[in-house]
Amino acid sequence: MEVRTILGIDPGTSITGYGIIRCKGKKMSFLNAGVLQLGKQKVPHTEKLRRIFLRISGLIDEYQPDELAIEAPFHGKNVQSMLKLGRAQGVAMAAGLVKGLPIYEYAPRKVKMAVTGRGTASKEQVAAMLEQLLDFKREDALLDASDGLAVAVCHFFQGNVLTPASGYKSWAAFVQNNPGRVK
Repeated sequence: MEVRTILGIDPGTSITGYGIIRCKGKKMSFLNAGVLQLGKQKVPHTEKLRRIFLRISGLIDEYQPDELAIEAPFHGKNVQSMLKLGRAQGVAMAAGLVKGLPIYEYAPRKVKMAVTGRGTASKEQVAAMLEQLLDFKREDALLDASDGLAVAVCHFFQGNVLTPASGYKSWAAFVQNNPGRVK
């Protein structure tokens, strides 16, 4: 029976949440969840990015995940916030890429849909469902930790039907696998 470990990440420059699950066949179990609190610290943005990279790298070294699943930035109206969030996601992905992990990306709505059955579910509803799915107590961690855990669970539910975000070896391969996305 295949055993794999999934690291899920909810990136952010104030709080980055993470969750780690172990999958054995069709069963998953909780390993860890937590947050990297960066808050409104008066440190340069680049220092926050460095801390995200180092923490994710440390988690990878400690838990040896087989795959990294990350939440994609949502489309907001504040361009500066989007840019900062995209950078946080990028350094988290880079930590996985340096370690040779396949990276899978999920939209926030898809994560909520996979965990709760509703793409508009609240953070509290996602955390409550995770309590049902895993031996996970939401009071043990902040909601951002359960968001990271939800990304890992979403990836588990997807099985192996997706191609990693970094898995296209050429533009032709991307076009062949995504005919509806290219005009």
